[in-house]
Amino acid sequence: MDTKPQIDYNEDVLLLEETIDVRDLIVYNDDVNTFDHVIKTLIDVCGHEPEQAEQCTLLIHYKGQCTVKHGAYDELAGMCTAIHDRGISADIL
Repeated sequence: MDTKPQIDYNEDVLLLEETIDVRDLIVYNDDVNTFDHVIKTLIDVCGHEPEQAEQCTLLIHYKGQCTVKHGAYDELAGMCTAIHDRGISADIL
């Protein structure tokens, strides 16, 4: 009789996950800032390509707002401040 020992692998496994609370950086339309100023700001502050910045600026103008960046609050807070410093209205939601 050939018997093999049975090994019971009933161990609890602890899975560690880092969860990031993803937020949106939203820029709002106003009647003060020019398209060029908003486009340049999105390129400089958010790292947008020129085409992406132009598209976001058109959405801001026609829809009243646009989410220009997704990320962790800590990452977006500096960008939001830099956008405010350039006289553009923005929030992190």
